[in-house]
Amino acid sequence: MFDKTYRQRLEADLAQWEADGVIAPAAAVSIRNALPPLSPGVNIAVVVGIVGGLLIAAAFLAFVAAHWTEIARLLRFGILIAGMVVAGGLGAWFAAKRRTILADLCASIGAVIFGAGIALVGQMYHLGEDFAGGMLLWSIGAFAAALLTESRGALAVALVAACIWTCMRTYDAPDALHLPFVAVWLLAAALALAWNSRVAAHLVAIAALPWWIATSLRFEFDGAQPSFVLANGAALLFGAGLAIAAAPSPRALRLGTVLSIYGAFSLAVVAFLEVTTVDDIIRFRTGSAPAQPLWVILCGAAGVILALASAGITKRAGEILAGCSIGLALLAAPLWPVSTAGEPWFAYAALLCAMLSLVVSGMLDDVRPRIVAGWLGIAGVIAGITWAVKGSLLRRSAFLAAAGVVAVAFATALNRALPRAGR
Repeated sequence: MFDKTYRQRLEADLAQWEADGVIAPAAAVSIRNALPPLSPGVNIAVVVGIVGGLLIAAAFLAFVAAHWTEIARLLRFGILIAGMVVAGGLGAWFAAKRRTILADLCASIGAVIFGAGIALVGQMYHLGEDFAGGMLLWSIGAFAAALLTESRGALAVALVAACIWTCMRTYDAPDALHLPFVAVWLLAAALALAWNSRVAAHLVAIAALPWWIATSLRFEFDGAQPSFVLANGAALLFGAGLAIAAAPSPRALRLGTVLSIYGAFSLAVVAFLEVTTVDDIIRFRTGSAPAQPLWVILCGAAGVILALASAGITKRAGEILAGCSIGLALLAAPLWPVSTAGEPWFAYAALLCAMLSLVVSGMLDDVRPRIVAGWLGIAGVIAGITWAVKGSLLRRSAFLAAAGVVAVAFATALNRALPRAGR
């Protein structure tokens, strides 16, 4: 909460309140003295130091790589260990000097060297060619570094390695879910919650996407339509984020808010994909198997339930509409097969209503990312409907015109029903 932007806004407000006579000068001084000191940010010297450190590290690695075959195996191993020790030692020294950014960078470099060490040791001693297993080992080591140092960079390295690991395991065994990654992701989410870090929350939210994408693209698994599978993943991420943010804890609020933002944007992207990948523009699914496995449907239902439960806790009307938006986006999946002989008008209407509900939800709750996601979703759905290959373009123009008339009529009714101050 006490970041640089907030402090600048608070300082401007205090000056204005003091000038207007709202608060006494002594009260303003007391408020300023009660605030904790700002953590040192990234200044020019720090940026130049980071670039210099990266250049030195790159030069060292290039020199070692150029003479790698001439160096004895034991010495190679010693170089790798020394690199990790030096990175850890410098990180500890920077941490003692309260240079947290440089300390984090050193921990990250140490995690990267650890991954390079796994690959090079495997190459030197001709170990088994299990690349995915090596990625798992790298992820474990980077997670250990993140736990010991609270390094966001090390956490990023761990999540990248874990995402590569789960994608490779999913490719190797497409007929089974790769659930071990879920445990890894939950561990990362617990770290983000414990650290109360927005950066870590963003990393955790991004890391959830590759698993769902890799899972949705497993064509051998029930012939599932990827966009429908992704819709349920976005629903779960969105609903779970809202539910976590509703918990009475600032840590949960920060983590849940970030997760819900990524869930909202994912839902908007999925709405666009549902139109473009199901309606003959890009067709993935060729079989006659169900478009959604049961576990996927349950994940989507859980997202809707969590969003509505959050609305019941917070008493926010916007979150009720968020739950409706999730439900409408999921409803498009069963509506599509109903219109196999013609055009899926009801599915189009459901997606448009879902994105409109997302925009209104963000406006009611004053959540700008949710508003942006909704508008992007509306634009994507309209573009997909307009340029779809299947069906008559004249009928599509009539449908869009009718939808516009309904939207204008709805806006007119709202304008009359709502008080002037709440419009």
